[in-house]
Amino acid sequence: MSRSIKRVSDNETAVYTLMPMVMADQHRSVSELLSNSKFDVNYAFGRVKRSLLHIAANCGSVECLVLLLKKGANPNYQDISGCTPLHLAARNGQKKCMSKLLEYSADVNICNNEGLTATVQCLLDSGADINRPNVSGATPLYFACSHGQRDTAQILLLRGAKYLSDKNGVTPLDLCVQGGYGETCEVLIQYHPRLFQTIIQMTQNEDLRENMLRQVLEHLSQQSESQYLKILTSLAEVATTNGHKLLSLSSNYDAQMKSLLRIVRIFCHVFRIGPSSPSNGIDLGYNGNKTPRSQVFKPLELLWHSLDEWLVLIATELMKNKKDSTDITSILLKQKGQDQDGTSIPPFEPPGPGSYENLSTGTGESKPDALGGKQEASADCQDVISMTANRLSAVIQAFYMCCSCQMPPGMTSPRFIEFVCKHDEVLKCFVNRNPKIIFDHFHFLLECPELMSRFMHIIKAQPFKDRCEWFYEHLHSGQPDSDMVHRPVNENDILLVHRDSIFRSSCEVVSKANCAKLKQGIAVRFHGEEGMGQGVVREWFDILSNEIVNPDYALFTQSADGTTFQPNSNSYVNPDHLNYFRFAGQILGLALNHRQLVNIYFTRSFYKHILGIPVNYQDVASIDPEYAKNLQWILDNDISDLGLELTFSVETDVFGAMEEVPLKPGGGSILVTQNNKAEYVQLVTELRMTRAIQPQINAFLQGFHMFIPPSLIQLFDEYELELLLSGMPEIDVSDWIRNTEYTSGYEREDPVIQWFWEVVEGITPEERVLLLQFVTGRYELLVPGSHMVDLLISWVEVDCKTLQLLLCHILQISYQLQAHASTCSSYLNTQVKKYSRTDFLWRYIVAAMVTQWLKELWKFHLITDAQFRVAEII
Repeated sequence: MSRSIKRVSDNETAVYTLMPMVMADQHRSVSELLSNSKFDVNYAFGRVKRSLLHIAANCGSVECLVLLLKKGANPNYQDISGCTPLHLAARNGQKKCMSKLLEYSADVNICNNEGLTATVQCLLDSGADINRPNVSGATPLYFACSHGQRDTAQILLLRGAKYLSDKNGVTPLDLCVQGGYGETCEVLIQYHPRLFQTIIQMTQNEDLRENMLRQVLEHLSQQSESQYLKILTSLAEVATTNGHKLLSLSSNYDAQMKSLLRIVRIFCHVFRIGPSSPSNGIDLGYNGNKTPRSQVFKPLELLWHSLDEWLVLIATELMKNKKDSTDITSILLKQKGQDQDGTSIPPFEPPGPGSYENLSTGTGESKPDALGGKQEASADCQDVISMTANRLSAVIQAFYMCCSCQMPPGMTSPRFIEFVCKHDEVLKCFVNRNPKIIFDHFHFLLECPELMSRFMHIIKAQPFKDRCEWFYEHLHSGQPDSDMVHRPVNENDILLVHRDSIFRSSCEVVSKANCAKLKQGIAVRFHGEEGMGQGVVREWFDILSNEIVNPDYALFTQSADGTTFQPNSNSYVNPDHLNYFRFAGQILGLALNHRQLVNIYFTRSFYKHILGIPVNYQDVASIDPEYAKNLQWILDNDISDLGLELTFSVETDVFGAMEEVPLKPGGGSILVTQNNKAEYVQLVTELRMTRAIQPQINAFLQGFHMFIPPSLIQLFDEYELELLLSGMPEIDVSDWIRNTEYTSGYEREDPVIQWFWEVVEGITPEERVLLLQFVTGRYELLVPGSHMVDLLISWVEVDCKTLQLLLCHILQISYQLQAHASTCSSYLNTQVKKYSRTDFLWRYIVAAMVTQWLKELWKFHLITDAQFRVAEII
């Protein structure tokens, strides 16, 4: 007998009528009742909120179960305990019901509130062996950990699951760490505490992804303060052990270096995200505080002490042996031999000064007397010191990372600054012998201006290409790996600009855009156009390059030669000029960030402003050549009795009116004399080239520095910055040779001319560009209105009786060339003695021009032989 249910509100009444029918599997009655009613087959009732499908699965009522499924019952509906009908069927061994539920897409991976899937529950309730492995040796616990199923792993462990590896030795913990499953790792450690140290040791495994290890340790450290301190202390101990191994010359440098830096990076990451990260700028690890937190750095003090001893020892020996480094070679080679024998000196303790001397005075084997022996010792010296420098430098990098992680962003630890100042000479020695150390380990230089200045002359002596790679490596560090110009995922991040007002509309959208997102990628779309991609971005930069110097905006004026641009001191006629200068800085910064070249060239002085380099009187020639000649004349001549009556004030245009502007306080009453004329020239230069356009410069730099940090851009000089922004052209040397004129009676066939061109053809493309840039002021051979810039080269012979005198002339040349640089018809004045072999001489002459060695003291260590070759430059 059936009962008709006409309203949905009768669900509660109907369900208790239907429930006994379902339990008895009276599918015909159930079918008739459902056909004559509006009953909701997914209606949940009772205290545990189960549906009729749960009842059918639990009782094994297959026919009713199929009927309910056909009527739309949800096979994945969970009751208050999280169980689905499949869970109940599995619990009671209702295999037919399980089969039907699976036919109707029941999800076998749904876990109940205990973290059990239906399959696991079926196995557990049926008494299955939970430690039984499959053919590859994987157990249920193994699979639970491989998917990060914390609750399932906990139930298995609670019921006695064993911690077993598969046939390849892969353990459940390995799987958890590989997947970054911190919660599952936590469960494993609760049942097997020994696994904590296993995780710590895993930080040395290069095969494991570092970010996954960080994720696991980050989760574990958040559980409690004691756990946090325990993890950090353990990591510090492992780092100290690895650091001491690295300082042993017998260890594998590459493996130990990577292991140490990896562990320290993880240590610093966990330290920063801890429950109570420092935010008040106090160097907690090194300010003497006895807080529990500062104690995590205590194990590392042993490593820093060993590092300090090594550096002090090397400094002492270098001081004693400035002219001959054979002694230090003997000691280091001796140390290396003892390490390999496993005797005498502990790997992390450098010998004291006394033992150093004893080792140095050994047999003739470590200090050979023959010439060949000396050369071999010299080679060993370079090799061993270089190897030692790499090891110590890696530990220095680790020391810096540990110091920095305790400081707020942008601040350098006082302790680390003190450390570098203390060991300044040794670190410079390391870098001079192996400049690659700068790029590999001395990252702190880019983050600390106080330290950067000490090494700047060494850094700028490195190849332009290497510095470019270092520049972009640090510029893009921390950003996701992807094409730098791409379509953002978020449609709102696309820069939508109007082609007919591209400058103004671009300024508006860039000013509103998220700076961090612009650093990661740019996508541009022109209003009313569908095109997007790198081609559109390239076009956008090209158009803006021209618009920035568009006279209509009055932002820039052409230089005297008409090929470069300088900020316009009268740009105030445009009321938005400072906003536009800021935008121009943003565009050039974005272009440099994303390696997009711009078709715009500035005066040398403006590149100097971008780099923070002071201008000089020669820069005035770009805007007023005659005025620059006047300044040059003042410097070159005695003005004592000329009656010029110059004072430290000049008449200049101020907002359209001529006014007397003092160059310094009280300048109107201070006369220019022979003694102070150099100061006068410099102040006039600064007024014309800097003070007159200071607001424009500041606005430009504000935008530029949003994308390019000042610490990074200072890796380059003004010539190289132009190459970075506008690209590296290909120079046709044969074309250059054909269009060069010679004076003083020299011809193309003369040996001295041929030597010069051999060097030009032999240097790198970057050096060739810088050479051309030096003697012409431009890095392109082609200029408007002519096929080629003619280079006028004048050769002057002098009699050099000794090689030392010849090298003195080389140094003098590098100074003299500065005065002749950057004019369209430069004269390359050189002084040279024609020897039978002069390759080395020409290379240093060209190097002097290319690298701009003005005011730098270069020491030449020579080995004199028949060919007068230079053996080493420090």
